[in-house]
Amino acid sequence: MESNLILHRQLVDLFKETGPAHHQAYFKTNGADDEWPLWYADFMQEKLNAFLKTKLTRSKIVQLLVDAAEEQEASGSKVDWTEYYAEFFLRNLRSAAKEQ
Repeated sequence: MESNLILHRQLVDLFKETGPAHHQAYFKTNGADDEWPLWYADFMQEKLNAFLKTKLTRSKIVQLLVDAAEEQEASGSKVDWTEYYAEFFLRNLRSAAKEQ
């Protein structure tokens, strides 16, 4: 249980780092970027795989990001996106691990 809390916190922290970095990279467009999941995946892949001890591909990370965004929007959740995405990633990665 404690390791899940640590992973959740690491994910939240990584999303909190990634969001502003993306906004800075797209400063001229005030952070607007229709292809944001691609940029996020590139930025996050190495760190994400290191602390999750996985080998997630850029494509898988993009898929998770898009799915998390769509699920949060559809649910109407008001939870901070960093918290929501962290929980989404952990939930979906646990499900994938059970299938293997």
